[in-house]
Amino acid sequence: MPAVDGRALPLPEQQRLLDTATYRRRHGMEPAPGELGCYLSHLAVMRALLDSPHQAALVLEDDVLLTPALPAVLQGLLACRARWDLVKLSRVHSGTPQRVQEVAPGHHLAVMFSRCTGSSAYLLSRRAAESYLAGMLPMTLPYDHVFDQGWTFGLQVRMVTPTPCIHDEEIATTIGSGGHRRKFSAWRRLPAHAWRAGNELRRVAYALRELRRARRAG
Repeated sequence: MPAVDGRALPLPEQQRLLDTATYRRRHGMEPAPGELGCYLSHLAVMRALLDSPHQAALVLEDDVLLTPALPAVLQGLLACRARWDLVKLSRVHSGTPQRVQEVAPGHHLAVMFSRCTGSSAYLLSRRAAESYLAGMLPMTLPYDHVFDQGWTFGLQVRMVTPTPCIHDEEIATTIGSGGHRRKFSAWRRLPAHAWRAGNELRRVAYALRELRRARRAG
């Protein structure tokens, strides 16, 4: 699918779709010029899924490398669709995964106990697409900092460990190109640190509930 160029949007449209004040408070920096476009591109994929007859979509960004394990992992995940709404297939941070079910030889569906940023590869259900589209706008954080918040959207968010997809580090991101990008000074980042601390506490509480739920389901 073609990406959305956020910089090409009229300024009133950008202001409607991006809550800049909340973004600054939560993320401790100015939004990058391409971040809104990235965010809207993922939402466009969700709309395409809902407009199709399919029950799930495999989302792959252009800087992802696929391993030979991916087909078997996808087959295993589709065989247990009741156990997930969104599954991350790549990662930047570890996510501190706790395994709940093997989905392919050597690969397990897992609950994440810490942040796992990156959105280069994931499997998305129709239910997740509906929930995200109902609650993800306006943008208040980068896309990969929002879509794993299962507690916010009432979703079963999981990951596969080890991941069957990896980032291609040789491809430079263009998300921040064409504009000034900087972190705020240390004191101006204090609200972001406080918000992140609360968010990680919410993540752990959610993960404990989801782990109990997954283990009860067998």
